[in-house]
Amino acid sequence: MKRSAERFLTTHTGSLPRPPDLIRTMYAKEEGVPVDPAALARRIRSAVEEVVRKQAEAGIDIVNDGEMSKPSYATYVKDRLKGFGGAGSTFVYQDLAEFPNLAKKVFGDPGRSRRKTPACNAAIGVSDPGAAVTDVSNLRAAFEKIAAKEMFMSAASPGVIGLFFRNEHYPSQEAYLLAIAEAMRHEYEAIARAGIVLQVDCPDLAMGRHIQYAELSLAEFRKRARLHVEALNHALANIPAEQLRLHLCWGNYEGPHHHDVPLEHILDIVLLARPSAISLEAANPRHAHEWKLFETVKLPEGKVLIPGVLESKTNFIEHPELIAQRIGRYANLVGRENVIAGSDCGYGTWVGQAAVDPDVVWAKLAALSEGAQIASASFWK
Repeated sequence: MKRSAERFLTTHTGSLPRPPDLIRTMYAKEEGVPVDPAALARRIRSAVEEVVRKQAEAGIDIVNDGEMSKPSYATYVKDRLKGFGGAGSTFVYQDLAEFPNLAKKVFGDPGRSRRKTPACNAAIGVSDPGAAVTDVSNLRAAFEKIAAKEMFMSAASPGVIGLFFRNEHYPSQEAYLLAIAEAMRHEYEAIARAGIVLQVDCPDLAMGRHIQYAELSLAEFRKRARLHVEALNHALANIPAEQLRLHLCWGNYEGPHHHDVPLEHILDIVLLARPSAISLEAANPRHAHEWKLFETVKLPEGKVLIPGVLESKTNFIEHPELIAQRIGRYANLVGRENVIAGSDCGYGTWVGQAAVDPDVVWAKLAALSEGAQIASASFWK
């Protein structure tokens, strides 16, 4: 994994706006409408080329495929793993439960309302081993046509899969998580073998507190979170830590988030995970203050922070000077070489999600690049 050696590098969280025609086709596929698989594969490949080029034009150093092939960052696994055929899951968001009108708005999002989350009702295994290989091929082909520092690709963690897909087959949550971990090894290692940095998405370690584990005490939740990290580390055992990054998230939705577990209550557990880089929300109003935690918490040797310095649910384009200030706060506390500038979360978490206008997304990413340049001028004189 590249580090900020001569200036602050820039990246983002993963999902990016998909082209309208691809959105329509993926809607159809999710709804069971017949879709020409060869035509869809060609469009995904061309969409990856487009989105990689746009990232480079915005000045992003560490680029990805924008998750063009996935209906969402987590639910895509139902198309790649076997064992998921039970009734769909329902979710109660503890913060939204207090604001029912807002809940209707959030859950009425065109992409979110189409997501499919069938329960696990049989043994889990890999059903489409070629999917991850195709993703890798698409990204590598696009990356060769641009001038960027590095590639990354995201994949769902065992814990977030366990969050969205209810267990109706395995005797315990621990057994369920380990089965998922074994099945996901194929995708994780396919990405790593291609020389691409693997990002594992782990909102279960934060968002899971006010959804899946809302009824537990904090101590009980922390015990579950450790179990999730153990399953993740098991799945990543064959990949060098330096080729791994972890994304921590409290939920990429415009809600109150007043039941979010504070970073200080989970950071020690998150730092037990194998990935050397930790991407975390650091710009939104519920977590922008938590940079101060690193005044007392020492970042372990070899770890890197990717703080979100762009908010992912607002159409405000952050001023580059504000972005530079946010980068600087972390760099002053953990060291300039241990900071890569990123975004809070994705801009296309679900197919069709449009909280931020697609054109604004690219303007925000350009502002990220400009803000990183301003911050670099102060830290590398």
